[in-house]
Amino acid sequence: MAVVGCGAVGSYYGARLWQTGADVHFLLRSDYEAVSHHGVRILSPLGDFVARPRCAREPSQIGVVDLVVIGLKTTANDQFAHLLPPLVGPQTMVLTLQNGLGNEEALARLFAPEQILGGLCFVCLNRIAPGVIRHLDHGLVVLGEFVGRPRSRTQALAHRFQLAGVPCQVSEDLARAHWEKLVWNIPFNGLGVAGVAGRERLKHPEDGPIEPCRSECLTTAELLADPEWTRWVRELMAEVIRVARALGHEVAPTLADEMIARTRTMGAYKASTLLDFEHGRPLELESLFLEPRRHARKAGVATPRLDALCEVLRRLDAWRKARFGNGRAG
Repeated sequence: MAVVGCGAVGSYYGARLWQTGADVHFLLRSDYEAVSHHGVRILSPLGDFVARPRCAREPSQIGVVDLVVIGLKTTANDQFAHLLPPLVGPQTMVLTLQNGLGNEEALARLFAPEQILGGLCFVCLNRIAPGVIRHLDHGLVVLGEFVGRPRSRTQALAHRFQLAGVPCQVSEDLARAHWEKLVWNIPFNGLGVAGVAGRERLKHPEDGPIEPCRSECLTTAELLADPEWTRWVRELMAEVIRVARALGHEVAPTLADEMIARTRTMGAYKASTLLDFEHGRPLELESLFLEPRRHARKAGVATPRLDALCEVLRRLDAWRKARFGNGRAG
């Protein structure tokens, strides 16, 4: 198998699968030297270990594999056409572990839709140094087929994750699973970044240019320790659930309470979008925020909280781009 996008998510799950004896290749850029010489170090409450996958700088050095695992940021999806074809044959499964909406559709424009799978990762991870991943909590992966119901290959892949010590479930409805994850991702990724502009800007996002007014983004613990931020979290979750249900996805209204309860166990966790902003990297605006809002428009569901959040994030990303440029790290 090949892992494309070896940040926190790709490296962690690739390393776990390596533990099962799988022949794992990592396609690397900035971490190539560190991983090729020292392996991937996983620091985890489940036990620390070092994985030693095969390393490559170019996909042509790997060739066709049985499974491609995509851990790229969605801001790099324009690289699919360059990175993936040398790895994909007629029988290759292409599994995206990316956030948000639209990733499977982008892959299906390059490969047969029947080859595409989606995976949703419910996990707390940070890449703390080249080739070093800190696993803080959770780890569940939910797998689903882009087209049709789960097949035997999907069950076999779930079993492979389970052998690696990764809790893994197979969903009958990948689209619904995406919306269920958005119930968490939109408020905690979005408000964590938008918080640097302050609550008042979320109430009035159209009032002039937006710049950070505090030095750090808000962690999950900070959001849930403040009653007004917690209200924003709940209202955003409720909007996402209403959109999902209007689109025909049976997302339970109680999911918000369940996710908030699980989030309280994470401590002061910084979601991926927060880390991207703090490091001057592009935000995953399209997949995580703007595309869900487009679906809300099509469904005729009003989303005032999401609308305000999208506008603040759009302006903060413009500020980031003006200051740091639009390069990608990694």
